Amino acid sequence: MRAAYYERNGSAREVLKLGDIEAPQPGPGEVRVKLATSGVNPSDVKARVGSTRKIAFPRVIPHSDGAGEIDVTGEGVAASRVGERVWTWNAQWLRAFGTCAEYVTLPSEQAVRLPANTSFEVGACLGIPAMTAYHAVAVARAAPGMTLLVSGGAGAVGHYAVQFAKAAGANVITTVSSPEKAKLAQAAGADHTIDYKREDVGERVMAVTGKKGVDAVIELDIAANAKLMPQVLRPRSAIVVYGTGAPEADVPLHFFLRNAIALKFIYVYELDRAERAAALSAISRALEAGKLINNVGRTFPLAEIVAAHEAVEEGKVLGNVVVTI
Repeated sequence: MRAAYYERNGSAREVLKLGDIEAPQPGPGEVRVKLATSGVNPSDVKARVGSTRKIAFPRVIPHSDGAGEIDVTGEGVAASRVGERVWTWNAQWLRAFGTCAEYVTLPSEQAVRLPANTSFEVGACLGIPAMTAYHAVAVARAAPGMTLLVSGGAGAVGHYAVQFAKAAGANVITTVSSPEKAKLAQAAGADHTIDYKREDVGERVMAVTGKKGVDAVIELDIAANAKLMPQVLRPRSAIVVYGTGAPEADVPLHFFLRNAIALKFIYVYELDRAERAAALSAISRALEAGKLINNVGRTFPLAEIVAAHEAVEEGKVLGNVVVTI
C-alpha cells in the first residue's frame, strides 16, 4: 500500500517520506479501513517534530484521524461491518501506524459509523477536534444561563466548542484574530467575538458580562493566556485546558487561590470509556441531524504530505487540513 511515514523526528521536508509498504491485516477484534482521507492535527505535527514525544517505533505512519470504508474484519468482528463508512480516533496513539496510508487496522470500536450525509473529508476532522471540543464543553458544565469564553473560536477545536456550548444553552464569547475568523465563529453560533489583535479582551469580556466575568474558559494555550484569566473570570469559575504552547508558564496562582478557580486539564487521547462514549454519541447525533458545522479548510493529496504538514505549522489555513488518500 502507499503510505507517508517518517523514521526519525525532524522537519517535514527532512523526514516525511512516501513509499509502498505491506498492507496490514486485522487481528482479533480489529477491522481494516480502506482510507479515503486523513486529518492533520497540530499534535500530529508536534509528534513528528518530536516536541511532545520522541519517536518510539522504527517507522511511524502519522495521524490519528481519518475516514473510509471497512474492507476486512478480524476474528470476533461481524462480517456485516464490511462496506461500512467509518471515521477513526486514536489511530496512531501509542501505535506505529496511523491513517496517512491507504489502509489502517484498528480495534473495531475505534472505527465509528459515519452517517451517510457526512463526507469522508469531514470524517477526518472528528477524532481529535470534535471530540476534544465536546469533552471540554462537558467538563465546563455548559448549561443555560452560563457564559463561556472559548479561546480561538475559528480554530479546529474552538469552532466545534462554540457549537457544542450553544447546543447546551450557554452564552458564548470567543476570541479571534481577524474579521474573517469572526464570521466563521459567528456562523458557528458565537454570541460575541473579540479580535484579540485589535481589542482588549479583558475589557470586552467585562463589558459583555456586565463586569461579572465568565463562568468558564475553554483554553487552547494556557501558557500564552494564563495571565489573561484574572481579567475575564468571575469568582468560583473554571478553566478547561486542552492545550499549551510551552511546557511551563507563569500562572497567577494568588488570583486562582483567592477566587477558588478550578483549573481542569483534559487530554483527548486518554478519555475513559464513559467520557468517550458520551462524546461519540453527541457527535453522531449532531452529524445525523445535520446540526454540526464542519470547516474543512484545505485538502492536499497524499503526494503533498509535506505541504499539508507545513500548512498546519504555519497556522494560516482557516479550518482543518485534510489529506486525500
